Amino acid sequence: MRERIPVVVQRNSRGRRVVARGLWTAAELVVTLGVVLLLLVVHQLWWTNRQARAGAEHQVRALEREWGEGAGSGTGGGDPRDEAGGGGEGGGDSDKTGKSSDSGASGGRSGEGEGGAGARSAPRWDQAYAVIRIPRLGLVAPVAQGISKSGVLDKGYVGHYPRTAQPGRPGNFALAGHRNTHGEPFRYINRLRRGDRIDVETRNAVYTYTVDRTLARTSPRDGGVIAAVPRSNVKPYTGYTEAGSYVTLTTCTPEFTSRYRLVVWGKLMDVRSR
Repeated sequence: MRERIPVVVQRNSRGRRVVARGLWTAAELVVTLGVVLLLLVVHQLWWTNRQARAGAEHQVRALEREWGEGAGSGTGGGDPRDEAGGGGEGGGDSDKTGKSSDSGASGGRSGEGEGGAGARSAPRWDQAYAVIRIPRLGLVAPVAQGISKSGVLDKGYVGHYPRTAQPGRPGNFALAGHRNTHGEPFRYINRLRRGDRIDVETRNAVYTYTVDRTLARTSPRDGGVIAAVPRSNVKPYTGYTEAGSYVTLTTCTPEFTSRYRLVVWGKLMDVRSR
């Protein structure tokens, strides 16, 4: 009777090592990608806010210091409603012709001729020339001419739509601001209620508007909301039919998207000289 010799089949250890190395490499790539994405989120949601808010606060202090020095040297005075002139002139940059940025509604030629004869020239592009204060939100931010991202909105500033009225002037003083990232000055304007105060301070005066109406959602191309007499083109029953002195705040909605626009309107109630 023959003796059987057992045969032992050894597994391919080299193949196992290759598979293990591949799995380990894949895991490292997934972890690295996760870290990169996390850093991008931190940059967008924390660092851009921190950086923009610091810059905006510095600009507010600079304006207040400049105005204080101007008042001390006797350069103020005159009718405060004439200090800013009318709407700006169109430029080559699409953001400077009243077209939509990611935080506002598209604009048209609303409020032509608001400046009036003899009014001072409008602020130059991207220049911060006013400060907006909304007590309910604890908001204090500089207002700059234009609504470009790089020059205005991404700095944490509130942008003034070209070709709309200046503070206190007849027509519509229309503004845009980020709702998320880069200082997000308009993040909580959905919390504003009728009667809430909006103060706009310039070199010579403080203009007080009170919140009157809100449009929770409209198209980014709804230029009617920033017209001289603001009235939605998408929802024609929403807005105004009579001339006046209005303020309009626009921002993106829902949060972290730019699909629609949220609009808050207010009326001028008081003007106080500085």
